[in-house]
Amino acid sequence: MLFRQLEYLVALARERHFARAAQACHVSQPALSEALRKLEDELAVTLVRRGRSYEGLTPEGERIVLRAQRILADRDALRDEVDALRTGLAGRLRIGSVPTASGAVPLLTGPFCAAHPLASVELSTDLRSDELLRQVRNFEIDAGITYLPGPGTGSTGGTSGTGSTGGTGGTSGTGGAEGIDGLRTLPLYEERYVLLTGPADELARHPRATWAEASRLPLCLLEPGMQGRRVLDGVFAGLGLAPAPSVETDSVASLFAHVRTGRWASIVPYAWLHVFGVPRGMRAVPLAEPVHSAPIGLVTAAREPGSVMARALLEVARRTDVAAVLDTLPEA
Repeated sequence: MLFRQLEYLVALARERHFARAAQACHVSQPALSEALRKLEDELAVTLVRRGRSYEGLTPEGERIVLRAQRILADRDALRDEVDALRTGLAGRLRIGSVPTASGAVPLLTGPFCAAHPLASVELSTDLRSDELLRQVRNFEIDAGITYLPGPGTGSTGGTSGTGSTGGTGGTSGTGGAEGIDGLRTLPLYEERYVLLTGPADELARHPRATWAEASRLPLCLLEPGMQGRRVLDGVFAGLGLAPAPSVETDSVASLFAHVRTGRWASIVPYAWLHVFGVPRGMRAVPLAEPVHSAPIGLVTAAREPGSVMARALLEVARRTDVAAVLDTLPEA
């Protein structure tokens, strides 16, 4: 059995197409198919359902591809470990983030790159929370920044306190809530929310706005399938409110572009304002009644010793007080 054969199997499971898998592995389709047939012969089991085209993995193939992902991840971790001992940490750190947490990512990648100048970062900031966790589990990324289990992250409308959990004080765990089992989590900060509205709106002159008041405005929000939107819907539902946004989008940039026109208001996390600022001609008003927060944290695979890249990022995260930076509201 060769690593190359396992790479082909993992690529086929990911791409679900022989030609695309071959292209991803930089080989011809016949070479990939023949290598997989040899792997099946060696294991004495059929891994791939074949017809005129790819029809999926067999149950045995589904189980073996999970083993293959772990073996390849351990191989890569071993290489990184040896390189780090020889020349210092090098290679590529792969991070995923849900869109609402994208503003916090540079607070970790900055000190990481400063501490490890030979390393580079590959970043995806538009992942849904379930897809992010899947990629961490399948070793497609080294770490993710996403919502953690806790009050306010579900769909029941519960609220959590206003306190922040800094990167220096979080303790890692193995999860225990649905979607986090088998992963290590490190709390980074509490996502809190502000109302973005035009200066002519009466709420713009108030030190606080209520969620009920915000629900009556023409809103532009993330689309309902995104976790950030589900958090907001949970708060509204808990108050017996059901606002009907005028515009829904899956893009943070598009949301801010709509708000900037002055025609719509929005509800956004504090962290976004540290990246985009308060749009010109708009006001950022903290939301109260209730004051709501949702925990955001760093998620890595719980296996030991694990990825050397993930360990290095965890060390940076434990030294960085992300919450202290994101706790203040930027000036308009």
